[in-house]
Amino acid sequence: MSSTKDEKDLIDAAKTDPKAFGSLYRRYVDRIFNYIYYRIGNARDAEDLTGKVFFKAMDNIKGYKHMGLPFSAWLYRIAHNLVANHYRDRAKKQEISLDIIPGQVLPQSELLPEVRLAQSQEVDELLTMIRDLAPNRQELLILKFVDQLSNKEIGQIMRKSEGAIKSLYHRTLIELREKMNLD
Repeated sequence: MSSTKDEKDLIDAAKTDPKAFGSLYRRYVDRIFNYIYYRIGNARDAEDLTGKVFFKAMDNIKGYKHMGLPFSAWLYRIAHNLVANHYRDRAKKQEISLDIIPGQVLPQSELLPEVRLAQSQEVDELLTMIRDLAPNRQELLILKFVDQLSNKEIGQIMRKSEGAIKSLYHRTLIELREKMNLD
């Protein structure tokens, strides 16, 4: 049985069985939390919003219809909307956390202190540049590098074609390079 079929069956079961919804929750909670956490930069708020995503999903799952998109795209869309509401409610710019940086080559404890300091400063500068990007470009980078999603999956979440995502990604990288060259 394919995983898509398994997921469809689980979603159908979750419409009437809270235990089945619990399985969906366990399958996606970490991904949704990471997405929200990297968008708002605050673990406590990310936990609250993650909970709201799944409450909203549970309340609306009976109306969910499989339209060829993965279930995760529906959850990311709910998360995206709640993050937008969070920003609107707060009316202030949030930061991407510096706590977890994917792709580090060596554990920090194995590096010389001066190397750790230089890396930390470079990471701070890069994250500052990312924070200055438009929200849709920040979202693209989070989905691409933190959640490691394909352009197709990102397109489904952001409601854009795969080609539009490739183009946005290319323009985002050019903008980051230009920002780096200015410093």
